[in-house]
Amino acid sequence: MTFKELAATAAFAAIVTFGATGVAFAQSDCKTLVQPSPFGPEDDIGATNRITPEVTKAAAAEIQTGEVIPLWNVLVDSVPLYGTRFEKTILNAAALTPGAEYGKNKLTGMEDTYLTQSHVGTHIDGLGHIGIKDCYYNQTPMGKYVTQNYLKKLGIEHMKSFATRGVMLDIVRVFKEAGKLKKNPNCKGDCLEGGTVITSADLQAALKLYNVTLREGDAVFLYTGWEDLFLQFPAQNATYNGSEPGINTEAAEWLVSQKVVAVGSDTAGVEVIPFEDPNIAFPVHVTLLTNNGIHIIENVRTDLIAAEARKTGRATFFLSMTVPKAVGLTGTFVAPEAIR
Repeated sequence: MTFKELAATAAFAAIVTFGATGVAFAQSDCKTLVQPSPFGPEDDIGATNRITPEVTKAAAAEIQTGEVIPLWNVLVDSVPLYGTRFEKTILNAAALTPGAEYGKNKLTGMEDTYLTQSHVGTHIDGLGHIGIKDCYYNQTPMGKYVTQNYLKKLGIEHMKSFATRGVMLDIVRVFKEAGKLKKNPNCKGDCLEGGTVITSADLQAALKLYNVTLREGDAVFLYTGWEDLFLQFPAQNATYNGSEPGINTEAAEWLVSQKVVAVGSDTAGVEVIPFEDPNIAFPVHVTLLTNNGIHIIENVRTDLIAAEARKTGRATFFLSMTVPKAVGLTGTFVAPEAIR
């Protein structure tokens, strides 16, 4: 199964259809398919439970110069969109026609309508995004909570704000210094090739470059150079979406052991594509999201913070990112920022 075919998988459509129409289907035994939350049987917050006042206060020490470095890409027509996803905006210009203004002061106004799916551009995956059969984070039988319009459980409104320490992992530099980086003719600069597996050893080597030890509550961001293709939109959209470098399940399990709250990357899916086992779909998503409530942030712009780290010798920062409290969504586009 190809990357594009997976995007249109019938499993998700079937769950939505059943939930919207009330059609009965067999309930899976979620206790055999998904791990329980370490935060209790009623938890629907996930790993952001770890962003405590103490964690935020410690992370604030990263703010030294006050410089703000964007970790987001602009969301505009023609950027790479995974599978069959779409993004479109409609501008509503109110009363601009002469004579249609409001009041004696000739007031006019404009508003927008978003016609878009939530998992586009730089975006975060919520806990209702990925499951095994009808079982989602914290052994939730999601079939009971699906409606035509939104989820009744595990929506992004439960996610806490990201006011924590961010850590940039320069995987390009790790591969380059190890003599493993190959020239990708599609990239204008250095980038890993699609399908390159990033292991826990690579992650730890990236931490060692800047003498960083992960701590509970951190958010980790990978720089693979794949962002280079995103920034060439639309010329390299097919290449960007066709494959990607990324972590494997072993690396994901190691990150789980470090008790991080989020894993982001400059790719469309964070994990290696094609998958190591072609018969197992999105195993890293299952490890991080479904089994551990660790959020995934995709299409992150990490080249700027990587360049800053190389210049200053510091790969950590204060991560500032809030998530709209839109009830029942499975994800949303976001604008994370690194404050130095």
